[in-house]
Amino acid sequence: MEKTVRVRFAPSPTGALHIGGVRTALFNYLFAKKHKGQFLIRIEDTDQTRFVPGAEAYIIKALEWCGIVADESPLVGGPCAPYRQSERKPMYAQYAYRMVEEGTAYYAFDTEQELDEMREKLKAARVASPQYNAITRMQMKNSLTLPEEEVKARLASGDPYVIRIKMPRKEEVRLNDLVRGWVVVHTSTLDDKVLLKSDGMPTYHLANVVDDYLMKITHVIRGEEWLPSAPLHVLLYKYLGWEAQMPQFAHLPLLLRPDGNGKLSKRDGDRLGFPVFPMDWQDPFNPEDKASGYREAGYFPDAFINFLALLGWNPGTTQEIFTMEELTQAFSIERINKAGIKFDIDKAKWYNQHYLRQKPDNELAIYLTNELEKQQINCSLEKAAKIVSLMKERAIFLADIWSEAQYLFFAPSSYDEKAASKWSNEASIVLEDYAQQLIRATDSISSEQAKQILHDCTEKLQMKIGKAMPALRLALTGHAAGPDLMEIISLLGAKEATSRIKTALANFEKMLG
Repeated sequence: MEKTVRVRFAPSPTGALHIGGVRTALFNYLFAKKHKGQFLIRIEDTDQTRFVPGAEAYIIKALEWCGIVADESPLVGGPCAPYRQSERKPMYAQYAYRMVEEGTAYYAFDTEQELDEMREKLKAARVASPQYNAITRMQMKNSLTLPEEEVKARLASGDPYVIRIKMPRKEEVRLNDLVRGWVVVHTSTLDDKVLLKSDGMPTYHLANVVDDYLMKITHVIRGEEWLPSAPLHVLLYKYLGWEAQMPQFAHLPLLLRPDGNGKLSKRDGDRLGFPVFPMDWQDPFNPEDKASGYREAGYFPDAFINFLALLGWNPGTTQEIFTMEELTQAFSIERINKAGIKFDIDKAKWYNQHYLRQKPDNELAIYLTNELEKQQINCSLEKAAKIVSLMKERAIFLADIWSEAQYLFFAPSSYDEKAASKWSNEASIVLEDYAQQLIRATDSISSEQAKQILHDCTEKLQMKIGKAMPALRLALTGHAAGPDLMEIISLLGAKEATSRIKTALANFEKMLG
């Protein structure tokens, strides 16, 4: 019988969740749902020195904003609870001690000073990568070099120690990665990693493997930065007798800076002018350390997710717009790229613009009326919906609608300089006549009526309507470009439009002398 797919996203609560982490969570979620499996969130907080209050809540809330909801987690619970490694601490040590008994791990009593001295000696000998390994361990204080009685005495007296894996000296570790194919690493390049720290807390490596085994994880989908650790994890499965239950691995490509020069880091956001976190974050230890998020920048969660999904994965078709359900059906690990992918914020904006245009006008109108209330401006939902319909084609974010629509509520106090320089006496003649005809219309003028009146004026004066339009737009909005001008007149009303035209005529009469 085929095993139920179980995947996990296992962040550390050391700060805000980088968008690379969101993408990892998303790929895990899509894979689980595609195969009708379970998606778990496990908090890997074994390193208590880096713990940041509020980080765990931020991570889970950010994922929920994206629509990524766990089947099992510290909040939801589940059959494998608890889902915080700090709460699972008592169960890890037994596996480290078992490995010591079976000869695949050992006690190491070296002090920090002795470790530093070892590294300095290796550096002096021009060793490229000084590390505690199959060669150097034989010159250190551990249960492989000390007499058995001394080891027992040290343990009995409570001397501090760590437990290290006993890395084979000359073996090949093979891993068939679902993204990269066969990965082969020689153990001579690997060090004897610490599995259990002196405070009894496991390191990431031991806790990660033990938890994945106990939680019956079938696939480990994680970032490329964890690929160097994969051979160690493969050996741990082997030494603990769990090879048959070892999950399949898939290491995702890096998210690169827009210029392709290096990994997109948490510090790149403010420097490059776009968010690298899903939501705003403020470090509780350093309130001045703030970072902006996609949610507060005005991105829709479905646009953000759609954008992230195609960073390193492609559906094999030209389709670019996906609902979460469509992503779930289309997703496959086989179509994940090996190479790093450049981050393109303009593409993210393109997605947001698309999703904004798909939103019903009535829904967007609620946002606009809320903004208008802040300005103490009354506007019916019906009128707001008309404004939204007119403005949303030019908007990328919700805030752009209000930004673009302000001239519908405030007469222009200045005029586009380039457009103003092209104002002519002919334009003044048309606008004077248009204002006289416009004021005779009912205030609730339609766009069709406004256009017909302008057409009648230009025909009477034997001028082309196209020559009058730039000056009319400038008079009404102060801008050289914008949405349909007749719709703008309809929204302003005949009275307000006439007033603005007269004001512009007075201003430009002075300019023309």
